[in-house]
Amino acid sequence: MSIDKPGKDMRRTVNPGDRISDEPQSIEEKAQQLAVDHVPDITGDTVTVPTYFIVDEPDGEKKALHHVKDAEEISDVIRQARVDENGDRIWD
Repeated sequence: MSIDKPGKDMRRTVNPGDRISDEPQSIEEKAQQLAVDHVPDITGDTVTVPTYFIVDEPDGEKKALHHVKDAEEISDVIRQARVDENGDRIWD
């Protein structure tokens, strides 16, 4: 693989679940994709990580955020979430 000549080798990722399809996908298809499925993390706990996090936009539309490409936006969404005394999520 050459930095000067990006080609199909540049499509390799550490994790196949990180890849973004060249073909259009529905929200439902994206919601089913897993980046990591039942793999131990550094603590020994088994984790499953979705490729896309599906979030609700203020206008009610759903949006698929890629766990790598859109990580900053995912963090912003998480920061907006608050939980009340009953454990119910409240959005700022």
